[in-house]
Amino acid sequence: MLTFKRLPFFILTLSYVSIASYAATTEITKTSQKNKNDILADVEVSEVIVVTGSRQQSSLLALAGNIDRISSKDIALVSSVHPSDILNRATGVHVQTNNGMESLPSLRSPVLTGPGAAGAFLFLEEGIATRSAGFANNNGLSELNLAQAQEVEIIRGPASAVYGSNAVHGVVNVLTKAPSDGGDMTLLAGPNNRYQFQGTIGRELNKHGISGNIQAIDDGGYRDNSGFKSLKLGLRHDYANGVDQFKTLVSGFVLDQDTAGYISSSNNGTDCYSSSYSKNNLYKDRNAMEKNCDTGAYREWSSVRIASSWQRELSAERSFTITPYFRINQMEFRQHYLPSKAIEENSHYSIGMVNSYNWQVEKNITLVTGVDLEWTEGELTQTQQKADSYNYGKARQQGLHYDYEVAASTIAPYFQADWQLTQQLKCTGSVRFDVTKYRYDNLIADGTTKADGSSCTDGNGAPVECLYKRPSDSTDSFDNSSAKLGFNYRLNNDMAFFGSWSQGFRSPQVTDMYRLQNQQLVGEIGSEQLDSSELGLRGVSKKLTYEVAIYYMSKNNFFFRDVDGLNVTDGKTSHQGLELSINYDLTEQLNLAVNYSYGQHEYEFNQASSDIVKGNAVDTAPEQLANVRLAWQATESSKLELEWLHMGEYYLDPANEHKYAGHDLLQLRGLIALNNNIHVFARIENITDEKYASRADYAYGSYRFFGGQPRALHLGVSISF
Repeated sequence: MLTFKRLPFFILTLSYVSIASYAATTEITKTSQKNKNDILADVEVSEVIVVTGSRQQSSLLALAGNIDRISSKDIALVSSVHPSDILNRATGVHVQTNNGMESLPSLRSPVLTGPGAAGAFLFLEEGIATRSAGFANNNGLSELNLAQAQEVEIIRGPASAVYGSNAVHGVVNVLTKAPSDGGDMTLLAGPNNRYQFQGTIGRELNKHGISGNIQAIDDGGYRDNSGFKSLKLGLRHDYANGVDQFKTLVSGFVLDQDTAGYISSSNNGTDCYSSSYSKNNLYKDRNAMEKNCDTGAYREWSSVRIASSWQRELSAERSFTITPYFRINQMEFRQHYLPSKAIEENSHYSIGMVNSYNWQVEKNITLVTGVDLEWTEGELTQTQQKADSYNYGKARQQGLHYDYEVAASTIAPYFQADWQLTQQLKCTGSVRFDVTKYRYDNLIADGTTKADGSSCTDGNGAPVECLYKRPSDSTDSFDNSSAKLGFNYRLNNDMAFFGSWSQGFRSPQVTDMYRLQNQQLVGEIGSEQLDSSELGLRGVSKKLTYEVAIYYMSKNNFFFRDVDGLNVTDGKTSHQGLELSINYDLTEQLNLAVNYSYGQHEYEFNQASSDIVKGNAVDTAPEQLANVRLAWQATESSKLELEWLHMGEYYLDPANEHKYAGHDLLQLRGLIALNNNIHVFARIENITDEKYASRADYAYGSYRFFGGQPRALHLGVSISF
């Protein structure tokens, strides 16, 4: 629970932000004294516009909920390779790196793993999901071109009343750059033979604008026999003609990765590595962390997305937007993290349409309604190359474990309303109803036999059930409703108090439904449900932008894999905490950015077989996260930024018997403009050469680590034309 002794910290934080806001806006209020009725009069402060919170453009100050923005300036300065490079700058967000392009995110949540992680977060490009809702992937952030985005907007907590399934713990929306004349090229080089090239070119012609961008990365890998090559392509065409506006996006992604899995303490003394470090400090042994104990692991991945939106202004009060889209996604990888080391091949393609109708009913009432439609067809095979095995009562057979096809459809009408009750108070409401249907076709033998219908055997050769269970062909439907109620109260020109109650849900993933284990019952899985409440204070002025929020969330039907590798379908958890972000211009040359979050994530049920006790902290759920940046604009042509990243301690297992101590990292970035067209830049990661774990957990009686990389220098040059 968020105990009472923590409350004074929140009060002090709120007081500090309020005082700082008052100090930053004193000059404005002195020169524009207004009576009480003029409290919202215009001031000389640029209005910040966001789109993700309601799928419509909205003033940041008027939003009835939290949101975080990563600007184009930050994106250009960071020149990210991995999603964690840029997203960990946001409040309440932490992306743990595994190996290559693989990652596990958290937004107001633990770092979720395994089956329950897929679909816990929603990843969007210009408001369109990058994957179908029932076919999510834990590493879905890798598909997004974060390094060349115009902005990234992040919602912490549920947003299913707006976006439907998978918007449970948070939403990440990448906004692309509008076409413009000219272009740029950037080349970066780093350790381990890492090279990155990216470029953009565009042209505006009469009513048309077109642009293209490319990002190519060749990374030799920090670990033995690891590394990856990735390619991201993007095209955008804009056309405006009177009351009609069109925007078409094409995005492509290819990844070829040699994967290095975790280093397990159980492998100490084997042919892979030998270390004198204690098990819990194994991550401090750089020689061990550089090893790759499973050189056969890999991931091959490709995807294409096309979306074209048409917006028409019917009148000054009415407009509609129609956005048809198409996506295709293919992946093959070895499940190096499971005992079977099976190869999974999955793919799906979707066609869909997002529609909205906007109506300014009155000056103070706005309605938005629409229907989202999607059809998806997908398939999956899982094949074990290793010989049959029987360990700890589990029989894993060589050959096919699963081979199935699924057709999925979703119909989701929604309705939103904004009501400006007074000059200062705005109330918002959203409701959405999703009908999701799966049509499943099993292509091999049903049940817990081998693919041909024969039995698995135990160590004595006696017939037993195989671990893997395949349901019979079926049609399954899930109806989910979600709602959001919120308010925004403008305290003055630059400050607003907001609050919301919202719901999130996650329809069962296809793999949850049809990739079962022998202890599960067919049809026992329901949709995950999360209810959330939050209160916050936000301010935007010339020198200071801030947001502070407190929240409480409860989740039911939490689906996850326990420490014994068995699926749990009915878990319950609670999540509560405080988040703070401040961006303050100390002087004309110095800027301070502070992002801090404190969260408690606890199990709300008992399950002895999984070592889960009600009240225990969810594993891999650090209570404290912080990102502090001090930027110095030394001259008009040069800039330095020092960044501190803090990761608090966290438990590694549900029993709360093993713990990682956390870490602190320092990064330094610098940029110099040689002229108007050429910039050179550099960054030093892990300045103090801290020995840390980028990811840690404890399972099957062993500590498991992904070691953090040592101090590293990256250099780059950018040319614009």
